[in-house]
Amino acid sequence: MEGLISPKYQMKLVEDVENALWNMFTTSKYYNVEKYLEKWQVFEDRYTDTGFHIGWTPQFEIKKQKEGGSIDLKSTLHSIDGETLLKIAIELGVDTPDFIPSIPTFKNVLKADYQRAYDTFVKAYKQIDTDPSLAVGLANSALESIIKEILKDDRISSKITGGETLYKLTSIILKEFNLANDNHPKEIKTIGSSLLAINQAIEKLRSEKTNFHGKTTEDYLINDTIYTFFVVNTVATVGLFLNSYYKTKFPKPTPAPVIEDDGLPF
Repeated sequence: MEGLISPKYQMKLVEDVENALWNMFTTSKYYNVEKYLEKWQVFEDRYTDTGFHIGWTPQFEIKKQKEGGSIDLKSTLHSIDGETLLKIAIELGVDTPDFIPSIPTFKNVLKADYQRAYDTFVKAYKQIDTDPSLAVGLANSALESIIKEILKDDRISSKITGGETLYKLTSIILKEFNLANDNHPKEIKTIGSSLLAINQAIEKLRSEKTNFHGKTTEDYLINDTIYTFFVVNTVATVGLFLNSYYKTKFPKPTPAPVIEDDGLPF
């Protein structure tokens, strides 16, 4: 993942993470920030690129101010590799739009209209690096929650029992959105069928490539975070489209104006 994070982006990320860290603690800020970052240090027997033996050291150093001995947070963050810096940003809830483009917008939409799906998706987002399998499973659940909320609309004819899978829910909502109509150009129908295929693939990943169902030692499990980023970002993109299409096709009714009777004859 290191090669995917440009120096320009890391510079911006350092600023955002620095602000988030100072705001995370209300007391003993220097002490608590230092102890927090110490927990991200991984000690290993290390060598330089030229083969020089460094010994048992962490992957980054806690830098100190010249006077006072307190942590020099900005210098410390700049010494952290891009992958670890991104993991810290995710845990702190720092938006990473240049790396995961749809997610900040998606989180705002969820928070406004789908609270349960929002809680589930935020959990998925925070588990991308620490537990990729769990992140995929939670992202799948968040997308299911969104579709179920949309299908609760009384203006939608199809009703669900609550036990439908993501694939079944997607089939229902595509029908309600009229995206599979034979009268549409074939390109539109292709997009609709592709959306169904995407959600089916997400569901299969959850069922067959994560720990959500029993697995043996020979079974493949998602453990590379770059694929988890891809899946979670895909869920965000699909969710944004479904919400946008729903609000366009089924706009909220405008409430009738209330005319108060003041009791006057005119």
